[in-house]
Amino acid sequence: MLYYFKSIYSACVIISVILMPLSFGEMYTSLLNVKQAINVERQLIDHLETYIEHESERLEDIKRFYAKVSDLHSEVYSGPSAAMANPLVAFTLIKRLQSEWLNLIYSDEAQENTQAFRSGYKEVEKEGSLPKLEDLQGAAKGLMRLQDVYALQVGGLVRGHFQRITDGNPIDIYSPTVSVPLSGDDCFLVGKVAYELEDYYHSVQWLEESVRLFRGAGGEWSPENEGTLEDALDHLAFSHFKTGNISYALSLSQELLNHDPMNGRVLKNVQKYERLLVDSPPLLSTDTGLKRPNTTYLRTRNTYERLCRTQGTQPTHYENPRLFCDYFNNDSPGLLLQPIRREVLSLQPYVVLYHSFITDSEAESIRDLAQTGLRRSVVASGEEQVTAEYRISKSAWLKETAHPIIGRLDQRITLLTGLNVQPPYAEYLQVVNYGIGGHYEPHFDHATSASSPLFKLNTGNRVATFMIYVSTIVAHTKSRHDFKCFFLMFFSDTFPLSLVFQNAALFWWNLHRNGQGDGDTLHAGCPVLVGDKWVANKWIHEYGQEFQRRCSPNPEE
Repeated sequence: MLYYFKSIYSACVIISVILMPLSFGEMYTSLLNVKQAINVERQLIDHLETYIEHESERLEDIKRFYAKVSDLHSEVYSGPSAAMANPLVAFTLIKRLQSEWLNLIYSDEAQENTQAFRSGYKEVEKEGSLPKLEDLQGAAKGLMRLQDVYALQVGGLVRGHFQRITDGNPIDIYSPTVSVPLSGDDCFLVGKVAYELEDYYHSVQWLEESVRLFRGAGGEWSPENEGTLEDALDHLAFSHFKTGNISYALSLSQELLNHDPMNGRVLKNVQKYERLLVDSPPLLSTDTGLKRPNTTYLRTRNTYERLCRTQGTQPTHYENPRLFCDYFNNDSPGLLLQPIRREVLSLQPYVVLYHSFITDSEAESIRDLAQTGLRRSVVASGEEQVTAEYRISKSAWLKETAHPIIGRLDQRITLLTGLNVQPPYAEYLQVVNYGIGGHYEPHFDHATSASSPLFKLNTGNRVATFMIYVSTIVAHTKSRHDFKCFFLMFFSDTFPLSLVFQNAALFWWNLHRNGQGDGDTLHAGCPVLVGDKWVANKWIHEYGQEFQRRCSPNPEE
């Protein structure tokens, strides 16, 4: 099956016009929330600065006391014994030993400083703006998703590079203007997330980097770290055991015993591995035993990832004389003086790109209006709506009453398509912001089950999708790879296309004329590699269109 790419993403397969309660622990699902976390950390930096200042003052007092006592011992007490005959000298010695040393040792100042620091942290925590454990796990899964879909080398990611091995050489597929290397503890936490999911394919790769970095640091522990070299060795050894690499599991366990020789559990593991190697000696093989875990949802994973990895490269054989560009007014009086540039991208399925559909200021307004309403995106599951790992984003629904711009967009869509986009014949404008490695695996916009919540509007299925690209352009180089994070893919019998146009809109029909779903509209959004992706979706339903003008599936009709 041939296919084409688009630089604008699709949206969800659900309908919801009521804002769901805000659920914490979902910061990773929206880059907007991740950006807001910068201000949160600035608050913590301020609290830490105050703590350091108070602790510095306390330590200066301790240093002063130390200097005073040291001087007395070097200048007074080391002299003639007559010095102690002086009752003033004797009194001050007794006072220090009975009072001053006790006041210093049992001072509450350190505890008070620590308590004030902790209180500042708790104040920030009460605001609900700190990431939860779910966020850390979700961010780690996002990195592993990017690793898989774009075939990225973990070693490159650790150094802050997005690299893929091509012909035996690491090739940068994206060169960010700003990046940071990962620490041994960073890698340990990613590996630990995979480990706890029993995903040893990923845990081995990330824990290997963790062990390497911890070793390079001499195994020194930092107070901000959760993991240590011993922790990384422990998890890595068991991960290798689970993948069948018993020899390496034994070697790592023996190294761990050098650091913790009294660890009874590891001693038992060593004995177990030694027995296994005696009973079943390892065969010489180049197979590492690392196998990616299967997915329970994505049946087209290989095709999906292959398309994402092409990064929108267009084949040289792409030609179709029936596809064209023009200035389109749909015979509408409202567009006669200012037609919009239309580009017909595909005839089956029928897909049209409208260039410069919105302005920069309109795009900014849409993003601003959506911010307070963003909630975790959901998908249809029977008659319910649930969150899913195969869709990582947040969505907001904007009514026409939210701002005059929403009504103007609806009117503009009607002028272009001739369709009735007023509720209940269309859904409210859905605005979507994607998170760390945010994606939406292959799906249809139209309902494929009679029990879908889409039918609660009693206006039929989603006959068409109108998607508006409201992202800001990523700072870019001369490489086209800068835009790979915005791909929309269709798995259709057309030639592949790849276009990125800021403020553009994409339109396609989801149903055939007989009301049946068009299988060629299966599409997906590749994971966001770098960038802040926003799209706005208008889903138009079957009913209410009976007396409206329709843009023809075939422009020649």
